Amino acid sequence: MKASRLTAIYVLLIAGALLTVAPLVLSALTALKSPAQFATGSALDVPDPFTDTNFRAVFDLGLGRAVLVTALMTVFITVGQLVTSILAAYAFARTEFAGRDALFWLYLATMMVPATVTIIPLYLMFARLGLLNTFWALVLPFVFGSPYAIFLLRQYFREIPAEYFDAARLDGASTLDLIVHLVVPMSRPILATLTLITVVSQWNSFMWPLVASSGSRWQVLTVSTANVQTRFNAQWTVVMAASTLAIVPLLLLFIVFQRQVVRSIAWTGLK
Repeated sequence: MKASRLTAIYVLLIAGALLTVAPLVLSALTALKSPAQFATGSALDVPDPFTDTNFRAVFDLGLGRAVLVTALMTVFITVGQLVTSILAAYAFARTEFAGRDALFWLYLATMMVPATVTIIPLYLMFARLGLLNTFWALVLPFVFGSPYAIFLLRQYFREIPAEYFDAARLDGASTLDLIVHLVVPMSRPILATLTLITVVSQWNSFMWPLVASSGSRWQVLTVSTANVQTRFNAQWTVVMAASTLAIVPLLLLFIVFQRQVVRSIAWTGLK
């Protein structure tokens, strides 16, 4: 009975993995086919021969610049969110000041506000500041931490034994020393997970970049891919090339950080 239950679990896991991976594989196969191959063959057929025509067409449409803009925006926001979230989470977890818990829960309550509600106020604010269609319009609304990141880090920081902090303070460590040399090294798994979450979220950001910028200069990858789909809605090989180009960096990032992510999930499960 135990063996059959274990077999059933593995079958379900494999089926779930196949359902997750299948769209990615089909996207890559379609992107590497010529329009004639796609029209006459099966979606599961291996391209014969492989062609990079669709990717060259995508880059000719300006997706290369969109990738660079998106990467720059994502790196800037991720670094900003990590730095500010670490500082804020440490303050909420390890310092004492009047109204600390009330302020934390009030800030956390902003997670209940849908992002679409803030788009019009943000647009009016940046329009008056003259920052629309600039790089700063893409990054400033998101660079100063996030409620989710601060909540996640606060919970993690509170689990670090107080003896470590007491010993470091006896050695003359300042608050910044505690954060840099104690908290951050001990929080690498959760920071890796948070980095991955932030990168995926910002890489896939669509609504605000669509509103905050026009033209191709500061167009991000999601908006550029949507334009490709609108322009080439009958040429699925080109559309799939754009989609594959958007997915590949995220897959590479997960491969790099997968060990840290698994460690973070295991730690959370044990707690």
